[in-house]
Amino acid sequence: MTERSHPHHPNKISSMDDHERPIYMISIVAEMLEVHPQTLRTYEREGLISPGRTGGVDGTGRGSGQRLYSRADVERLGLILDLTRNMGVNRAGVDIILRMRARLEGLLAEVEQMLLQMDGSLRDEFQEKIKNIFEEEQ
Repeated sequence: MTERSHPHHPNKISSMDDHERPIYMISIVAEMLEVHPQTLRTYEREGLISPGRTGGVDGTGRGSGQRLYSRADVERLGLILDLTRNMGVNRAGVDIILRMRARLEGLLAEVEQMLLQMDGSLRDEFQEKIKNIFEEEQ
């Protein structure tokens, strides 16, 4: 995360992207996603989600306060629920899919960095090849 000006207060520096800022309590997220709060606690216990915490740290090194979820957490939970409810994926499968997705996002970020360093015509040619690869997969 990089420090940047806060969008609503230009003189205030925000070190966290608004998308990543934990703001939703567990009861709100449970209502938004139409699940029981215990489902969210189970996903946390299984390592599928890691909400922020208010307050101090307990004996395990985790925050001992109230769980707070970011918009990114809510989106991730939505994906988890879609995979389990609508696609019949079990939790082990969800974990594998989430890990593969994170690796793909990392690789795409590396490709973006490489593209920024390439010359114009070479960059265009490379982008076209990547586009063709992904179109063949669908």
